[in-house]
Amino acid sequence: MLQTLGLGLGATMLPRGGRAQENAKSGAKPNIIFVLADDLGYGELGCYGQKVIRTPHLDQMAREGMRFTQCYAGSTVCAPSRCCLMTGLHTGHAFTRGNGSPPLPSEEVTVAELLKQAGYATAIIGKWGLGDEATTGIPNRQGFDYWFGYLNQRNAHNYYPAYLWRNEERFPLEGNVQHEKHANVAVEREQYSHDLFTEQALDYITQHKDRLFFLYLAYTIPHANNERGRFDGDGMEIPDYGAYVGEDWPDPQKGHAAMISRLDADVGRLFERLEELGIDENTLVLFTSDNGPHKEGGADPAFFGSSGPLRGYKRDLYEGGIRVPGIARWPGRVKPGATSDHPWAFWDFLPTALDLAGAPIPDGIDGISFVPALLGGDQSAHEYLYWEFHERGFTQAVRTGPWKAVSNHPEKPLELYDLNTDIGETNDVAAENPEVVARIETYLETARTPSKHWPGKPRT
Repeated sequence: MLQTLGLGLGATMLPRGGRAQENAKSGAKPNIIFVLADDLGYGELGCYGQKVIRTPHLDQMAREGMRFTQCYAGSTVCAPSRCCLMTGLHTGHAFTRGNGSPPLPSEEVTVAELLKQAGYATAIIGKWGLGDEATTGIPNRQGFDYWFGYLNQRNAHNYYPAYLWRNEERFPLEGNVQHEKHANVAVEREQYSHDLFTEQALDYITQHKDRLFFLYLAYTIPHANNERGRFDGDGMEIPDYGAYVGEDWPDPQKGHAAMISRLDADVGRLFERLEELGIDENTLVLFTSDNGPHKEGGADPAFFGSSGPLRGYKRDLYEGGIRVPGIARWPGRVKPGATSDHPWAFWDFLPTALDLAGAPIPDGIDGISFVPALLGGDQSAHEYLYWEFHERGFTQAVRTGPWKAVSNHPEKPLELYDLNTDIGETNDVAAENPEVVARIETYLETARTPSKHWPGKPRT
């Protein structure tokens, strides 16, 4: 059975009332809920073409809101993608540019800090990944009033951990017992962390129904438990296979599908709670994923066509590694059934949130508010979008207009693709477009600033 958690907000809870409460009731500013899946591919939802895995609630979200066809994660792996989301900076400027980064320093300014200044209560529930215990990087020191979940992204592999964090204290999970020799592998499994996150989110929304709030709900589904996968071959950790128990599939694929459907059902519960509380029309909900689908813990992205029509998956800078589902729902404000091809990336969330909050947008960020696109207006576009990745050497990518360039090695020729005609990035047209290549080479040189943690290597 699940423990009864309660929010345990204590002194971290802001007083209610005042102008923020009036704004919430009048609809002048929306509550903002950002739901982030972990390693969910572009093609793993029905509304993005999935034919096997059932996602009725997210499909309904798309019907009732806007589906973005060109939403991009901050990176192709976890930590840098989340840093881009929080700070409004792409990976050429962000402090965290790869997994295994030092904790986010205190001088970094997050969207939570800025929304808090604008009168919002702020919470994160789920997976953080930007700083471990007793560091400057923990959520409570980066603008969040309330925090519940995993600090360390490696610990987040385990869906049955011995403890989670609630603010700056460990919260034991009774009944979960870890293997003596294998880290992040539980031998007794009582409390499933994803279910606890959902309960915490529903409680938080209920307790804050009368004031403005920002909830960052960072689920870990459908990330694999990598360590369990190496231990017994199946890292898709799930209490049961649900609707897929009778399928003639390998167990990891049953688990993968069940994880996504479990996530989908809990998003449905989220919308039910908003409607019950009467705050549905004053709440913008955004749903996306931190990067493309994984090939870990026995999962096979080809089995369900997890990348859809895109090339690659997690750890690639091809579209399959960074283009992700993006759905927005805000009844009465976002047109139902709308589709937008406006390209936006995670660093655009910070200025978008501040725009919605009526707060000033700071100088020196890389993001552009996409509120006009949300509301069906004229939207300004980026000159280019930029990514870099530091796990498999130093790789870079640029999207400008229809052109997508990938540099897989500083000493190898740049690859160029026309996404208007080649969304699968199968036909390298660099040789036929030398002027475009030259322009993008300039972006690759100028889009980044030096970092002692992520030095990179100039192209030759």
